[in-house]
Amino acid sequence: MRSIRFLLALVLASLLAMPAAAFETSARAAYVMDMTTGTVLLDKNGDTPLPPASMSKLMTLYVAFEAVREGQLSLDERLPVSQHAMSYGGSTMFLDTTDRVRVEDLLRGIVVLSGNDACAVIAEALSPDGTEAGFARFMTQRGQRMGLTGSVFKNASGWPAEGHVMSMRDLVVLSQRIIEDFPEFYEMFAEREFRFDGRAPSNIYNRNPLLSLDIGVDGLKTGHTQEAGYGLTASARQGDRRVIFAISGLDSANARAREGESIVNWAFRQFTRRSVAKAGAEVARVPVFMGEARSVGLAPKEDIDTLLPVLGEETVAAEVVYTGPVHAPVTEGDRLAELVLKPEGLPETRVPLFAAEAVAQGGFLQRLGIVSGRLAQRLWSNIEGTL
Repeated sequence: MRSIRFLLALVLASLLAMPAAAFETSARAAYVMDMTTGTVLLDKNGDTPLPPASMSKLMTLYVAFEAVREGQLSLDERLPVSQHAMSYGGSTMFLDTTDRVRVEDLLRGIVVLSGNDACAVIAEALSPDGTEAGFARFMTQRGQRMGLTGSVFKNASGWPAEGHVMSMRDLVVLSQRIIEDFPEFYEMFAEREFRFDGRAPSNIYNRNPLLSLDIGVDGLKTGHTQEAGYGLTASARQGDRRVIFAISGLDSANARAREGESIVNWAFRQFTRRSVAKAGAEVARVPVFMGEARSVGLAPKEDIDTLLPVLGEETVAAEVVYTGPVHAPVTEGDRLAELVLKPEGLPETRVPLFAAEAVAQGGFLQRLGIVSGRLAQRLWSNIEGTL
């Protein structure tokens, strides 16, 4: 593996050279990601599996959204309520066994009202064996295929159960998938109230404390149990940026609200999106062996943006990593290397680089000259070593 180290000048104007201050969170665990660039801004115990409480309802919702899209459920379909679903306490839609509830109402009941009973109804409808436990096993398997490596589900609602855990990183990854995969359903998460059938006047408001603050928050889910403490998975959009974060282990609802608002303000005020390179623009050249040309240009296929501290430098440390030497022939568009960006105080970012032009294999005489030169160089080195 070979590399070329250099500094990339940023497209935007330079600022003072000062790294952003790290955010000091009182949460037991926290993970903050700029979704627009994929930059992780904060990671405190982000991969530690913890009781997620109702935040794990996001996985139930993802599976349900997927089922609607694939035709396993329809939004107007009415589902029966079992004795098991009706038996749930905590936050509910106050369903009973005489109900047959529209799928769309159940989804809103989970998103807005955090209905434990609604989760069980959906789970039993989609479970491979008709039970909530069977649905939880399916959720675990589906989550693993999505890259949720720190998640194990024992039920559909986040009701306290031994071994029911998620990491903050998994919650952020899952939230990003919901936003990207189901924009038609994501709008539900910004709804501030849902009056289902007029039967639950004590539970009609969305528990997300940031929705009413006009700071761009439009989702996703709160959680609270005695073991988990107070948690929040949220996303906010301001301008051309979106930030997603998950926090857990706060000691009160007020602390959760304050911490969530502080994270949103910090993420947007202390970091800015900057253009590093344009699609197709050459950022480096690497040697080519046995080619008509001695080197080939490397360029990204898409614009490269990175996130940097607002008070940052006009250059960013970068490294091109490739397996060399590159052998001819080279076809334009071949993936040859990675551009590794190393902004101060933030994790590195890796972007694939591709051949900016084709390099044909050299002719016989040209290749003979290259081989002869290599042999002569090796022979001379051996002679020098014996002197």
